[in-house]
Parts: sequence; structure tokens; C-alpha cells
Amino acid sequence: MGCSLVLGTEPGASQQEQEQQRQVANQEMNMSYKVDGSIFDDFEFNYSDTTEFPTVLSSPCKSTWVINKYFVVVVYALVFFLNVVGNSLVVLVIYYNKLKRSSTDVYLLHLAIADLLFATTLPFWAAYKASQWVFGVFMCKAVSVLQEVNFYSGILLLACISIDRYLAIVHATEAVTQKRHWVKFICLGIWIFSLAISLPTLLFRTVFKSPRGVDVCHDSIGNENTEDWMIILRIGRHLVGFFIPLLIMLFCYGFTIKTLYQTKSSQKHRAMKVILAVVLAFLICWLPYNLTVIVDSLMRTRFINETCKMREHLDAAISVTEIFGYVHSCINPILYAFIGQKFRNSFLRILASKGIISKSFLARYASGSSYGSTSGNTSTTL
Repeated sequence: MGCSLVLGTEPGASQQEQEQQRQVANQEMNMSYKVDGSIFDDFEFNYSDTTEFPTVLSSPCKSTWVINKYFVVVVYALVFFLNVVGNSLVVLVIYYNKLKRSSTDVYLLHLAIADLLFATTLPFWAAYKASQWVFGVFMCKAVSVLQEVNFYSGILLLACISIDRYLAIVHATEAVTQKRHWVKFICLGIWIFSLAISLPTLLFRTVFKSPRGVDVCHDSIGNENTEDWMIILRIGRHLVGFFIPLLIMLFCYGFTIKTLYQTKSSQKHRAMKVILAVVLAFLICWLPYNLTVIVDSLMRTRFINETCKMREHLDAAISVTEIFGYVHSCINPILYAFIGQKFRNSFLRILASKGIISKSFLARYASGSSYGSTSGNTSTTL
């Protein structure tokens, strides 16, 4: 499974140059690097219909789809700015409401922290897309693990929020949801589990030179048995870290929505609108990427027959859906600001306490809102 990275000789080269190129090719073959993913698309590699990994530019399978690296850099810069500003505001609002903080607020706080940690990796990825990896092996491993931890902690925190809302609304177990010390232990467990499930990235991610002579930060797998194990592990991580939490959310929110339709509490309805918007945003941004990676893994195990056309379309899909996944890190604060009335009121109250806006404006804006509720069944932020 897979192949070594190979280089061909250039047409019209002298005999001495051809001999030098063959020596370089032999050195690359002895390195026997195998890669997991589509990172080589960034360096305009092409694919052969007889292999599952990037080969020479002169291969019969020529790629015609190349993503504009400058567009990607601009998107990453915009996401970084919105991420830092938006999630910092979320942390600020939840921190100032710590006396009224519900279990849902604690989960949302950790979700914002996870997104802020991910924001620290975006400048590195942007520089990587613009040129090559220049930050060394340690940073390659560190930023890759932060990206993985953000993804897994995000989906697990959303699953916990769905369970929390299910218990509070369907079973009306307010006493359980008010025990915030248990929530803190659950969040700690989520961080530990997310880090543990990201350990393969820490072990296999490294920096090496591509055939074009540029440094890449990607998984390096030593032999075919290790590669097969890595692909199986990759599928397992996506099942445990994405699809099982997704099923939990669908189950909990299905019964929660059914119960809400039978009640007349507008406050609960508003809170659920925000939470459902957060879940839908996560699915829209991350589900396409996960499905694409699963298809890629099945193709690499030869469960799905690979052709040049399929490989080109799949790599294009991975590149595009990955950008959607990165964009997700800045979406939640936007949803809170435009849908969550309590979030807006809480933020305005902070501004009023600092003298930035008048208290009369706050009273006029928040009049008739549900801002003053401290019920354990609803978030004081949403």
C-alpha cells in the first residue's frame, strides 16, 4: 500500500545532469516517506492511477485543480481576527456572569477556550499555505495537536450541552444541572480524552522534504503494516470522536424539541434556538470534512476503487471542506450576538458597568427581556 516518493529526469538534460537527478531519485526512494492526506496538493503534485500517493509530475494522471493559496491565507487571517475578538467576548460575558452561571455556560466557556487555542495555530497554517513549513518539528506537532484537540473537544462539549438540555427540559432534573462542580470534572475529562485521542498526531506528525524540495508538516508512516494500522486508527477516531457524539446530539435534541413544542416557555425556546444554531453550524462546517476523510481512508484501504478522477475530486473536497472546518472556530460568537438576546444584554451590562454606555440605554434596550432570569434550566448567557 502506498509508494515511495520518486523523481524523474528532465527532458533535454545532459547525461551528467540526468545521472545527478537519478541519484536524487534514489535518495528519495530510500527515504520511503509515506503520507496520509492531501497536503501535497498545495505543491501541485499529480497522481498516478496505479498508486495511492503522490508521484512525479510526469505521471499519466495529471491534476487540474489547484486552490489559490492567497485566498486561503486571507480567509485564515479573517477567521483569526473574528475568532479572537468573538470568543474573547464570550469568555468575558460568561466570566462576569459567574454567580448566575449555569452548566450550559460552563460548557460554552470551555468551547470558547478551545476555539481560542485553535486561533493560535492559524498564523502557522497561513504561513504554511503561502510557502512551506519553516517552524520546525516541535511546532509542527504542537499546532497539529492543538487543531485536533479543538475539533474533538468541540464536538464532545456540544454533546454534553445536548445531554444537559435533555436532562433539564425533558426530565426536569434541575438539581443535577445546577451541580457545577460535576460539570467542571466532565470538562476536565473531555480535555484529557481529546488530548489522548490526538496522540497519534503527536507521534506520527513530522517535517520532511517533498520531492520539490520544500518542507512539509505531515504524517510520516514507516511501513505498510504501520500505514494500515494508522488508517484503521484514523477511521476509529472519527467514529468515536465525531459520529458517536453526533448520534447523542440527535437523540437528545430530538426529544428536547418534542418537549419544548408542548410548553409555552418563550425563554426556553429562545435558548434552544441558539443552541440548535450552534449545533447546525458545527455540522455544516465539520460533517463534510469528516465524511470526505472517511471516504479517503476507505480508498486508501482499497475498500473503494481508486481512479485518477476520484482522487483529484477527493483531494479538492478535502482542501475545501478543511477551510469550512477552520471557519467554524469564529462562528459561535456571531450566532450568540445575532440570536442570543441574553448574550447581547449581558455584554451591554458589562459596558454599562464600565461607563461605556449609559444605564438608561441599557434599561431601555433590555426592557421586557428575560435577562434577569437565573433559572438553572436556562443559560444566563444565551
